[in-house]
Amino acid sequence: MTIISCLRTVSKPGLISQFSKPKPKTQQSCSLVVSSIVMSYDKELAVAKKAASLAARLCLKVQKALLQSDVQSKNDKSPVTVADYGSQALVSFALQKEFPSEPFSLVAEEDSKDLCKDGAQETLERITKLVNETLASDGAYNTSTLSTEDVIRAIDGGKSEGGSHGRHWVLDPIDGTKGFVRGDQYAIALALLDEGKVVLGVLACPNLPLASIVGDNQHSSNNEVGCLFFAQVGAGTYMQSLSGSLPVKVQVTAIENSEEASFFESYEAAHSNRDLSSLIAKKLGVKAPPVRIDSQAKYGALSRGDGAIYLRFPRKGYREKIWDHAAGSIVVTEAGGVVTDAGGYPLDFSKGKHLNLQAGIIVTNQKLMPALLKAVKESLEEQASSL
Repeated sequence: MTIISCLRTVSKPGLISQFSKPKPKTQQSCSLVVSSIVMSYDKELAVAKKAASLAARLCLKVQKALLQSDVQSKNDKSPVTVADYGSQALVSFALQKEFPSEPFSLVAEEDSKDLCKDGAQETLERITKLVNETLASDGAYNTSTLSTEDVIRAIDGGKSEGGSHGRHWVLDPIDGTKGFVRGDQYAIALALLDEGKVVLGVLACPNLPLASIVGDNQHSSNNEVGCLFFAQVGAGTYMQSLSGSLPVKVQVTAIENSEEASFFESYEAAHSNRDLSSLIAKKLGVKAPPVRIDSQAKYGALSRGDGAIYLRFPRKGYREKIWDHAAGSIVVTEAGGVVTDAGGYPLDFSKGKHLNLQAGIIVTNQKLMPALLKAVKESLEEQASSL
């Protein structure tokens, strides 16, 4: 049984090896793979689902009563909301509460620096009130009321740099803050790294319909919104409603003809090179217009077969953060998809807070990937020669 587990494990990276040079397999590397496979992350996954769902509950409450004063500004000009801080505080608190005896490492987007400035006390008190109300409404944690200092400590629990050794939780408390402010798509994205590999991921997507958002199914009579996607290495990807329906196993689309494919890209034009995406789609013969939505909700939608391709080519000089892709990548790969950079190499989450990528990120199923990579390479070369 151990040998079978080893073979099943190495077969998935083999999907990537057809696009890059395979590394020689040694007995030592095989034994390392086996040791990771026999380890169960069931408890960690259950806690991650619980923490992300709690954060989603807080975010929904804030979004419904969103005021302009809730939006602050960050140095990179992207908005951050009261819910952003509250979401991170809740997830950090829950993880530390559930694993009190383990070394805690959380790589997360926010820190409390702006909340400790003069004039931020009212904002901090609002966050603290939201966190306490959410914990009280759930009743899962029998804890005394958190103080503002407790909330600051929870937020700053996310200052880890990550890396290739040990375990590191990876969190984007609100991925897609512009979508959140607009009332559109966003996600609470939580993943776990073990020795530099993503071993589980959870995407809470409060505004994503349970029915497909593309094709004929987008007009389904099922109007329920709020999806929770979750995946564990070697165990597949599942989706359930945030209200607690039974999980269903999901799979990426089986489309083989690129002309029948639809593709996702970022809602915000500044987040990706749309001209390049359009050129790639043209080479593939894609007829459907792009589906543009915010956040890692794209990964979730792709994992259940809503679309066939996701293209992301950020502006030159931009470095992708691991929290923007860690949870989403395993949700897609465990659903049978492939996630690589533009050169066909798998994403490496072991180098700290940033991903070192070749040009961008592409996501699709196994059958479409060779044609997609070819179109990407040709399009990048054409665009470079025209400069």
